[in-house]
Amino acid sequence: MSSGSQAVESRVLLKRLRDTLAEAGEGQERLNRITDLVSRSLASEVCSIYLRLPDETLELCATTGLNPDAVHRTRMRVREGLVGRIADTAEPVATSDAPHTRGFQYFPETGEEIYASFMGVPIQRLGEVLGVLVVQNQQARDYSDDEIHGLEIVAMVIAEMAELGAFTGTAPTDPPAPHRGPFHVRGLIGQEGVAEGTALMHDPKITISNPVADDPAAERARLTDALQRLRAEVDEMLAAEHLDMDGEHRDVLNAWRMFAHDKGWVRRMMESIDAGLAAEVAVDREQSATRARMSRVKDPYLRDRLHDLDDLSNRLLRLLTGGDGVNDGEVPPDAILVARNIGPGELLDYGRKLKGVVLEEGSVGSHAAIVARALAIPLVIQASGITREAHNGDPLLVDGDQGAVHLRPEDSVREAFRAKIEMVHEAQEAYSELRDKPAVTRDGVRVGLQMNAGLMADLPSLTPSGAEGVGLYRTELAFLVRRTVPKRGELMALYKRILDAAGGKPVTFRTLDIGSDKVLPYMKRPDEPNPALGWRAIRVGLDRPGVMRMQLQALLRAAEGRPMNIMFPFVAQFDEFRAARDMVFREIEHEQRLGHKVPARLSIGAMLETPSLAFAPDQFFRMADFISIGGNDLKQFFFAADRENELVRRRYDTLNVSFLSFIEQIAARCDRLGTPVSFCGEDAGRPVEALALVTMGMRNLSMRPASIGPVKRMLRSVDLSETRRVINAARASGDQSVRPALMAWLREIGAPGI
Repeated sequence: MSSGSQAVESRVLLKRLRDTLAEAGEGQERLNRITDLVSRSLASEVCSIYLRLPDETLELCATTGLNPDAVHRTRMRVREGLVGRIADTAEPVATSDAPHTRGFQYFPETGEEIYASFMGVPIQRLGEVLGVLVVQNQQARDYSDDEIHGLEIVAMVIAEMAELGAFTGTAPTDPPAPHRGPFHVRGLIGQEGVAEGTALMHDPKITISNPVADDPAAERARLTDALQRLRAEVDEMLAAEHLDMDGEHRDVLNAWRMFAHDKGWVRRMMESIDAGLAAEVAVDREQSATRARMSRVKDPYLRDRLHDLDDLSNRLLRLLTGGDGVNDGEVPPDAILVARNIGPGELLDYGRKLKGVVLEEGSVGSHAAIVARALAIPLVIQASGITREAHNGDPLLVDGDQGAVHLRPEDSVREAFRAKIEMVHEAQEAYSELRDKPAVTRDGVRVGLQMNAGLMADLPSLTPSGAEGVGLYRTELAFLVRRTVPKRGELMALYKRILDAAGGKPVTFRTLDIGSDKVLPYMKRPDEPNPALGWRAIRVGLDRPGVMRMQLQALLRAAEGRPMNIMFPFVAQFDEFRAARDMVFREIEHEQRLGHKVPARLSIGAMLETPSLAFAPDQFFRMADFISIGGNDLKQFFFAADRENELVRRRYDTLNVSFLSFIEQIAARCDRLGTPVSFCGEDAGRPVEALALVTMGMRNLSMRPASIGPVKRMLRSVDLSETRRVINAARASGDQSVRPALMAWLREIGAPGI
């Protein structure tokens, strides 16, 4: 049979299917009519529909040919039997000898033992497997590629109709309405905090009310027009002046151009339209296949290319449906952004209008997480299934403290969550009373508390938080959110506004900390087996001094004669710091020759993030005007535990005896050599950890603004000599961590927040 006549038959079947679904009836009736129609159309003795349930099982929900008593009784796990294998791999299975096919499992209540031939395809939408559609025959039958393709087309229509709720009803056995009931997922903590609001989808779902095309020629024309506009958009982005240089962003656009002109990709979508699908469903079908491949590919490069194709398909769908990105007017006041992933620039476009962010992917060190921390927005990452389940406007609770997300929560969950939010608000009021009071322990030890920042938008938090200054300003965020290298004048204006906003309080600018998990979109990423230990931070600055010199000039000019603190990241040995420091002095001489003002007082420091620097010569500590311990990186190198690896990153405790003793050793050495030292990182903002760090000798801590109140309240409630007694006793006992002993003592004395 020719492909043309096969397409005609497919269109006839789909139109019959659409008419069948349009008839009145409950969900079960519709399912039964589908299996009867497909069985007759494909000359099969059996047609069955298995739907996927929330507990990751597949239930036989309708059949023509098998034992009707097995309906809603036969269940199997995903990966169990041939049906479970299809649901797991999202790939069709066709065999003329099912009992001897890998993975076969016999379910006696179905009466399927008399059927030798089996053909099954996934019922999937946008990469999510909703169920499995199966046909069977008694005689050995070799199903053709055209027959498999035809069954996949039918499955796509079933998936679209399931999304519209066509199979729901009032009977107890009817499938539940999609996206209506509560959904809970536990992900990973990206940024602490809690928020209640409504879901705002970064890529809104496209609902296709009529998945069957009445006029294939018109659908082909629609797809051709959308493809032409897509190609024009990609070419326009590539031709843009600001993308004139090589870099990762340009590589992505080149991949987009390649896919947009790929004849195989276009041909497969056109064939789906010829078979009777609407243009949107044809794109959806290709995208589902792409996402199925993505889940099985381990090679990072290939996964990135499949992500590119997935992103391009999303763009094509928006062009077909006339959808655009979210604009300012469409962001509701209680919006919680839901996305598969998002770049730092896109997140900043939403800015402080968001109450929270939930990502299906992402990592604790991703650009989005960095921006979320800078904006103090609660963030949960790796929330599996959230983009599939959430719709615009759905009620949503985000618990960034626990990494939990509650979508369409039940009343009891909502009430408990609101009680937690109320407690947070009450605590914030208590912290506000401490704003102008110093962080002094009961035995008179004063601790300096400063805030971390990375955006101009952070600076308004300086006074309300009670911070004494900015202990870390991450200058790389201004680079990460742009497509091109910012100009020196732009940086100077930004740094000047930061110093102006600080109102005379000290600001410590960390020079560009890129590499590892922070890659500039216009910079080609080197192929490194372990980027965290590779070419990053000061190593990039010393090897490519042009950008560092430009940044140093911008900083020196922004000071306009005021004091300036400059800190170099990821210094591993004395010579690196000395070379970077010499570069600063050369730029000062250059500025003086030009007649520019130079800072009235210049302090040059280093971040201690590698254990090696703790053992540098005394000359390093005497030369450095200050040291800032970068706790996040130092901890991962100290314990040899990658903080991006969920298998190990929580395995080691900050209050581990070895780590605390190491911090104590650094503090003692800095004190002996007269070098000011501070601790910067997530642990500095956790009251119990902060108390332990201060007990070990830290007298300055830098943290996110919201943490200053809780840490200050903790420090003002304790006597450090007593804390040291508890910690020393735990160390002497041989305990691996001092946390149990410290927590027990804090509860005993009624310390706040414990």
